[in-house]
Amino acid sequence: MSAQSRTSEGETATHVVLSTFRANGLLLAAGDVLTAPYGLTSARWQVLGAIALAERPLTVPQIARRMGLARQSVHPTVKRLVRDGHLELAPNADHRRSQLVRLTETGRAKYAAVDARQAAWVNRLAAGIGRTDLVTAVRVLDQLCRRLENDGTASREGDEGGDE
Repeated sequence: MSAQSRTSEGETATHVVLSTFRANGLLLAAGDVLTAPYGLTSARWQVLGAIALAERPLTVPQIARRMGLARQSVHPTVKRLVRDGHLELAPNADHRRSQLVRLTETGRAKYAAVDARQAAWVNRLAAGIGRTDLVTAVRVLDQLCRRLENDGTASREGDEGGDE
């Protein structure tokens, strides 16, 4: 059996994937530090942010899609945020079993406070990196995300397994 070898683009894409994994871990850790004074975690902040940035209530599956996660991992976070008074559930006329999730005033205030702190942090992080490079990075990562979504591998793999 012969092993498939990577093209030069495939090799470079592998480096992008590995760097993205590392960046994801570092960003989650930084997010935990940024959100800790407000009693949040990166995961909770992401859920609040998905709704805040959508500027409308979302269902758990919609939140999960926007975050690139399985809905099974978002559901417990939503439950905690509801319990803590940051989110509330509302009936969904389009789907009885999938309630709408919306920010409470407390959730809006917490998100705004973290967002202000994040602005100062991200400005320091981006200082000295050219805007053109950042725009290119966004474009490439967005294109990779679209390809992954269309490929279907990510959703098939994410729905099969147990709790790791």
